[in-house]
Amino acid sequence: MSAISAISAISAPTLPGSPRSVPAPATVISAKPVVLPAPSGRGEDLQVRVSAPATGGDLPVIVFSHGFGWSMNGYAPLADHWAAQGFVVIQPTHLDSRTLGIPHEDPRTPRIWRIRIEDLTLVLDGLGVLEASVPGLAGRVDHGRVAVAGHSWGAQTASTLLGARILDADGVPGEDLSDPRVTAGVLLALAGLGDSLTPFAAENLPFLRPHFDTMTAPALIVAGDRDDSALSTRGPDWFTDPYTHGPAGKSLLTVFGAEHSLGGIPGTEVAETTDESPARVALIQRLSTAYLRSALSSEHGDWKAAVTALENDPDPLGSLRSK
Repeated sequence: MSAISAISAISAPTLPGSPRSVPAPATVISAKPVVLPAPSGRGEDLQVRVSAPATGGDLPVIVFSHGFGWSMNGYAPLADHWAAQGFVVIQPTHLDSRTLGIPHEDPRTPRIWRIRIEDLTLVLDGLGVLEASVPGLAGRVDHGRVAVAGHSWGAQTASTLLGARILDADGVPGEDLSDPRVTAGVLLALAGLGDSLTPFAAENLPFLRPHFDTMTAPALIVAGDRDDSALSTRGPDWFTDPYTHGPAGKSLLTVFGAEHSLGGIPGTEVAETTDESPARVALIQRLSTAYLRSALSSEHGDWKAAVTALENDPDPLGSLRSK
């Protein structure tokens, strides 16, 4: 069973440095929860939210992985924006979500990082079911244009489908969990290498040992220059590691003044946001949308225009590098 809602997208004012050729936002239709039967080891069926524009065809797909504790109900500033700009946005609820209330001592806890990845694969496997869950969406989705995105822990989850791996205790890259159905990604506040972990992180979060050399798929990496994580001793530059150590085909957007919530991408006025800034969120909306349009099609005009606008902004909110 799922609840259906229509979200009437409202045009945001054009901010300095923003391209003016961005299509007007569309009305968004959203269905939740859509339930996908999960493997027995998960213990809970996978609850998913699907959002899409009410009209249009050949719609590309974004599968979004939330940060620790969140759910399919979070990240409206991104999910609603992307859907209003022509994407089908799919948001699974992972087992660490506060909405499920699974205690830390649950036997699945040590494997949740891996189950998260399996959740994204399950979404890709069930794309036809999810498409049919939204009235009027069937037949309008382009299954050949799929991107992944995620924030914080969700960014690490998404990065594995792009080719990133986890190092074992001996420093050997683990299993290749990349998925050929995924074309590109947007990775927001993605943790860096495991060589500077705090004692707590080293002891309790063994999956925080990423290996980016094999992350060959294109990706936009977004980092805040004031994101000083309690998991690393290195400071904000830790979050630039995915760009620095990843192969070619990456872009790095550094958002000035942004902390871990990057201005408030999990939602408006949420307790975890320490740096609320609608302007920063708008920057990420614009750049990520333009990037995904470029990565999922042969048309690169939106991305080039967004990059040029940022470069020419006399008072920019961030900087961009590409390789």
